[in-house]
Amino acid sequence: MERSRERDKDKNDGYIEKLIKLNRVAKVVKGGRRFSFSALVVVGDQKGKVGYGFGKANDVTEAIRKAVDRAKVNMIVVPVKKTSIPHEIIGNYKSASVLLRPAVPGTGVIAGGAVRAICDACGINDILSKSLGSKNSINTVKAAFDALEHLFDAKSMAKNRGKSLSEMWG
Repeated sequence: MERSRERDKDKNDGYIEKLIKLNRVAKVVKGGRRFSFSALVVVGDQKGKVGYGFGKANDVTEAIRKAVDRAKVNMIVVPVKKTSIPHEIIGNYKSASVLLRPAVPGTGVIAGGAVRAICDACGINDILSKSLGSKNSINTVKAAFDALEHLFDAKSMAKNRGKSLSEMWG
């Protein structure tokens, strides 16, 4: 039973929504089992803006909606150099670490499930990545976002050093 991990583009804002993980939890009460759902979603515009959200509810659609709303609030801007990232970086969150490495055009997205969804939503087409440590998808997403937040932007670096972009890159 294959489930689609990508929801259709919203007509309103043009964001892509990718469901990374959907979890069902059962609570046993006097009348039987009570189910609740949690959803981890990544939202991006494929132009460098990306965010993630985690939502919980008693209904699947409500959990996904809450996660999407939180993801749209917590968006970050990722500096993209052509179709990759500007430099290599390691992001950490608790015991999860994610290594992100730029790749030449034509390489594609070489990444696991959670990091692949983030790269697709962000608009990064060429990247090498490795998830180190924890296999927990929530912590892996937070580690990947830690790495993306700490990427340096070439324009701001050149401005801080008092040089032009051509002087920086040669």
